[in-house]
Amino acid sequence: MFRFREKERMRRTEKEITNRREIDLILSKATVCRIGLIDQDAPYIVPLNFGYSNNCLYFHSAPNGKKIELLKKNPLVCFEVDIHHEIIYTGLPCRWSTNYESVIGYGKTSFITEMEQKQKALHIIIDHYSPGSSYVFPEKNLKEVTVIKIEISQMTGKKSYEIKETYTDTNI
Repeated sequence: MFRFREKERMRRTEKEITNRREIDLILSKATVCRIGLIDQDAPYIVPLNFGYSNNCLYFHSAPNGKKIELLKKNPLVCFEVDIHHEIIYTGLPCRWSTNYESVIGYGKTSFITEMEQKQKALHIIIDHYSPGSSYVFPEKNLKEVTVIKIEISQMTGKKSYEIKETYTDTNI
């Protein structure tokens, strides 16, 4: 398996999700995946629709553009998904918090060019948003679409659920 980097320790270990099923559940519920790419000396982040299966993420794209150019230069990426966002307003701006669940990971991209594999990847993406749906892809469309696969080398989950509390002058 490709190794991107050593696993970093999470500062707030009480918020870390270590159960793989929970991480997979977050990935299955998320509707947007953001991938971080390397653009010379600056990061470049792109939000994408995606599918997840067997420790891989799948995306579809136009065949040209900045994202494709950057992936051809450097296939290493970082990705992030998050769900269940809720701002916890406490009455004191410095004491606000956020409830959420998230997954951050690393991987290596590749382009799927074989037609049958493209169809399988596109079905994984469609099934993510519309489980059980079935589609036939016209050959012309399959030839025109670019399908990107990220083989995940590492990922971590995190969740934060703060107790809703309204602060007053007496409990500051």
